[in-house]
Amino acid sequence: MNLELTLNIEHRNRMKNIFILALPAIMEMSLNTLVGVADTLMISHFIGKEALAAVGFANQIIFMLIFIFSSFNAGATAMISRSYGEKNYQRMDKILAENLTLNLLIGTIITFVTFTFAGSILNVYEITPIVKSYGVSYLKIVSLGQFFMFITFASAAALRGAGDTRTPMLITGAANILNIIGNYFLITGSWIFPELGVAGAALSTTIARGIAAFLYIYLFWQGKRHLRLRIHLLKLSSKILKPLWKLSYAAAIEQFFMQTAFLINGIFISKLNTVSEAAFRILLNIESISFMPTIGIAIATTTLVGKHLGAKDPEESLRTGFTAAGMGALLGSAIALFYFVFPIFVLSVFTTEKEVIDASLFTIRLMALNQPFLAFMIIMTGALRGAGDTKSAMYITIMRLWLLFIPLSYFFILKTDFGVAGVWLAEITSFLVFSFVIYLRFKSMKWASIKLFEEN
Repeated sequence: MNLELTLNIEHRNRMKNIFILALPAIMEMSLNTLVGVADTLMISHFIGKEALAAVGFANQIIFMLIFIFSSFNAGATAMISRSYGEKNYQRMDKILAENLTLNLLIGTIITFVTFTFAGSILNVYEITPIVKSYGVSYLKIVSLGQFFMFITFASAAALRGAGDTRTPMLITGAANILNIIGNYFLITGSWIFPELGVAGAALSTTIARGIAAFLYIYLFWQGKRHLRLRIHLLKLSSKILKPLWKLSYAAAIEQFFMQTAFLINGIFISKLNTVSEAAFRILLNIESISFMPTIGIAIATTTLVGKHLGAKDPEESLRTGFTAAGMGALLGSAIALFYFVFPIFVLSVFTTEKEVIDASLFTIRLMALNQPFLAFMIIMTGALRGAGDTKSAMYITIMRLWLLFIPLSYFFILKTDFGVAGVWLAEITSFLVFSFVIYLRFKSMKWASIKLFEEN
C-alpha cells in the first residue's frame, strides 16, 4: 500500500512538472500560430479566397525552408538541457553563441534566395495568375522576416533547453499583439496608414518578427537563465559543432523529407479548384491550432528527458516520456470531440464563404479522429529528441511520410472523389501504424547509452 501510494505521488508530481513546464510553451506555440492565423482570418475576411490560397502557398515555402535549415536548434536544445542537468553553465553559453552564429549565417542565405527568386519558387504550384501575383507580393516581403525568425528560433531553443519556457511565451505574445494590430491597419488602410492588402499582412508579420529577435538578443546580452551572450564565444569551434552536427543532421534530413512531403501534398491540392485550395489552407490552420498544446507538451518532454539523462536517471526519462504522451493523447481526444460536435462554428471563425465551409465539413470531422494519434506521435518524437536519439526520430518520420502518407495522399486526393479529405485519410492511416513503431523504440531505452559530448 505504501509503495502504491508512493508511486501515485511520483506520477502526480511527474505530471505536475510536465504541466508547469509545458503551460508557457503551450501558450507560446499557440500565440506563435496566431501570426499565421491572424493573417489567414484577416486576408480571408478583408480580401478573399484567392489571396488566402496565395498566402498559404507562400507560407508553405517559407516554413519548409525554415524547418529544414533551422534543425540545429533541435540539437542545441538537447545539448543545453543535458548541460543544464550537469550544471555546466559555461558550456551552455558556448552552445548558445555558436548555434546563434549558425542560424545567422543560414538565415542570411535563405532570406536572399527567397527574396530574389520568389516568382520562380511559386512556379512549382499549378495556380492561377491572380493567386501567383498575390503570392509573389507576400513572399517577397515576408521573406525578409526569415532572418529574424532564425534568431528567434535559436534563442527560444536555448531557453527551453535551460527549462525556461516562460520567456519565449512572453516575447511571442508581444510579437503577436503587434502583428495583429499591424495587420488591421496595413491590410485595410485604416487611420493614417496606406491600404496594402496582402503586402500589408506580410509587412506587419516581418516587423513583429524583427522586434521579437531584438528582444531575445537584448535578454541574452543581459544574461538570462544561466545563458549569457558573449561576443568572443560566437566563433565556431569543433568542440561544439561536432556534437551539434551529430545531433542535428538527422533532424535536418527529417525536416527535408517532411517539408518536401508537405510541398508535394500542396502540389496535389493545387490541382484541385480554388475553393478546395482555400478549404485546405483553413483546415491546416485549424489543425495547427489544435496541436499547439501538444507541441508545448513535447517541448517540455524534450527538456525533461534530457535533464533526467544529464542527472543519470534514464528510468525517469522513460517514465516522463510515456506520461507526457498519455497526457497529450487525452488532450487530443478532448479537442477531437469539440471539432466533431461543432464543425460549422469552428469553420465560420475562418471564413464566411458558404462554399468553402461546405467543402470543409466532412474533412474537419475526419481531422478530429486524427487528434489523439497526432498528439502521441509529436510527443514521442520530442522524447526521442530529448534523449539525443534524433536518428530514430528521423527514420520513423521519413518512413511514415514516404511509405504511407504521400502515396495514400496521391491516391485519395487525385484518384478518388475525396479531394481535400484525402490528406487526412492518409494521415490517419500513417499515424495508426507508426504510433506503435515509435512506442516500441522509446520503450527499448536504447537511447539511454547515447553520448552527446566527448569525454574529457
